[in-house]
Amino acid sequence: MMPAESESASVLLDCYGGDPLEQQPSSMEGTSSGEEEEEEEGGSCSPDGTGLSPETAAAPYVGQRFPTHDAAYELYSGFAKRCGFSIRRHRTEGKDGVGKGLTRRYFVCHRAGNPPAKPFADAAAGPQRNRRSSRCGCQAYMRIGRSAVARAGDPEWRVTGFSNHHNHELLGQDQVRLLPAYRVISGADKDRIMMFAKSGISVQQMMRIMELEKCLEPGNLPFTEKDVRNLIQSCRKFDQEESIDLIKMCIKFKEKDPNFKYEFTKDANNRLENIAWSFASSVQSYEMFGDAVVFDTTHRLSALDMLLGIWVGLNNHGMPCFFGCALLREENLQSFVWALKVFLNFMNRKAPQTILTDENMYLKEAIEKELPGTKHALCIWLITARFPSWFDAALGERYNDWKNEFYRLYNMESTIDFDLGWSDMVNCYGLHGNRHVAGLFASRTLWALPYLRGQFSAGLLASAVASKSINAFIQRFLSQTRLAHFIEQVAVVADYKDQAGEQHMMQQNLQSIALKTAAPMEAHAAAVLTPYAFSKLQDELVVASQYASFHLEGNAFLVRHHTKTDGGYNVTWSQREELISCSCQMFKFSGIICRHALRVLSTLNYFQIPDHYLPARWRSTQPSPSKSLNGAHCGESPERVKALQSMVSALVTEASKSNERMDIATQEVTVLLSRIRQQPVVVHVSGDGVHKQR
Repeated sequence: MMPAESESASVLLDCYGGDPLEQQPSSMEGTSSGEEEEEEEGGSCSPDGTGLSPETAAAPYVGQRFPTHDAAYELYSGFAKRCGFSIRRHRTEGKDGVGKGLTRRYFVCHRAGNPPAKPFADAAAGPQRNRRSSRCGCQAYMRIGRSAVARAGDPEWRVTGFSNHHNHELLGQDQVRLLPAYRVISGADKDRIMMFAKSGISVQQMMRIMELEKCLEPGNLPFTEKDVRNLIQSCRKFDQEESIDLIKMCIKFKEKDPNFKYEFTKDANNRLENIAWSFASSVQSYEMFGDAVVFDTTHRLSALDMLLGIWVGLNNHGMPCFFGCALLREENLQSFVWALKVFLNFMNRKAPQTILTDENMYLKEAIEKELPGTKHALCIWLITARFPSWFDAALGERYNDWKNEFYRLYNMESTIDFDLGWSDMVNCYGLHGNRHVAGLFASRTLWALPYLRGQFSAGLLASAVASKSINAFIQRFLSQTRLAHFIEQVAVVADYKDQAGEQHMMQQNLQSIALKTAAPMEAHAAAVLTPYAFSKLQDELVVASQYASFHLEGNAFLVRHHTKTDGGYNVTWSQREELISCSCQMFKFSGIICRHALRVLSTLNYFQIPDHYLPARWRSTQPSPSKSLNGAHCGESPERVKALQSMVSALVTEASKSNERMDIATQEVTVLLSRIRQQPVVVHVSGDGVHKQR
């Protein structure tokens, strides 16, 4: 829908969202059960927009017969839908089992009758809902009567009165389907929805899947997202004891590990409202890798109707690491503010440099309030996941070409080129007035790389591999939908990922690194960085040889690809502080020094990369909280350390000779490392220095 249509649909749902059996129309209140009414001719819809001609829709007519009153209702309902309104059962006359039983029925337009009078507000009862009524005194109706004497097999009911004159505008087919009377979820669809809910699939994803299954255009299902949420809520049996068990489980975790952290709130009915938690290992990981954080709030535990928020980052080996988790009853500003405050408390008030989220108005406002110094960006993989539903139908066969053009613009370096390219793209594909394109352009400073290149994101914004890894990691948390077991499941997933991460890191460290250039800087970086980070830097170093460096004046250099005769990148070098910066801003963005800066360092005869361009978050060895006060090895004998290093070197050499040897070495070293970490370490400080007892 276009913005105007969306707004009108919202008003429509607001007006007609109430109980369809509210108040009876006053115009028909006076008809008694005993009097016979004169048969009326069937009125036709007028051509002024408040009716439909008989040529367009077959109207009921006086004398038309039906076997049952339900059959009459179905026919009138179908006619009403084609015309642009809905009907409701209004009044019956006669009683089953008394005399002739049910003798007369009235079906009226859904806007018949007058708005119900609201009682005076009771301050103690809280504010009233300010819902507008759809009733406006419409006189359109159909009356059916039951024959006093009917032969066997003859239809029992016939139309005795019909009027199709409305005092309100009738709806178009794109809006009439949103009326409550026509929003129906079939039994098969209900089963499908509940199956999706148990799998942790979001309502938005459910709608898209079912649209694709039924080959419908987006938004053309016979029900809305609100109907799906209401269905899930009605089928849910919330047991308050589960929330108590969840809190008890947190208490048990706290007893086992004093560094386990959790907080929760309850509502006025003493029901669990919000809860968040984090593990000791997560806090330690955040200390090193909490500079860029993904806060994913796109999933709900549908079986409990709670929003799931997961904080995730990327470690020095390019693997997802878990920071914390929250379950929120409501998706509003207050809940998000609470979640962010609690997360900061868990992480010792250390705010991330960058936080990546889905597009959410409440979350955006909460971040501005609680994380004023943090850059807020949108996860590009969450945006592109919506592209099929947004553009597939609009673009048809050109969709894939458009998507390629979008990614080309997304990866541009200049904001000016991006804006100009976006305008050309809109013109080329005829997307003027498309609200999704307009929305994307309006929020481009939050997701487009040209606008974010100066902001650190640990590669989460630019790397498709990293984004897929993060998304797959989050999906593992959705397999458990029972609240009482969810914390347990999160602990298992986080612990499994830690163990898998250690094995992966060990595998990387045991593999011999192949150097691709003869540059001393490459060997230096290989000795310092993790294999994951080194591979990124190595790619830059290999390509750097294809660039020419021109010294302009002072500390300024121009670096240009050898095939180019103009343009290039401006590199500034300060020899005293050993600081180098490039206009491409790659180091600011990813923490990996760029090819242009490496080319200048090579020109200046540097054989090692300055330490601050090999940041701690990408190094293979991380500082430990129990680091020695004096010396790197806590007073241990250098000879013993060298002997151990020699053994490890021999292990790597032997293990790298075959895949089987590598597998055995990885498994055995992982077990050995785990055993060593379990051994207590006691630190003694004396006048002679620092000593450890094991």
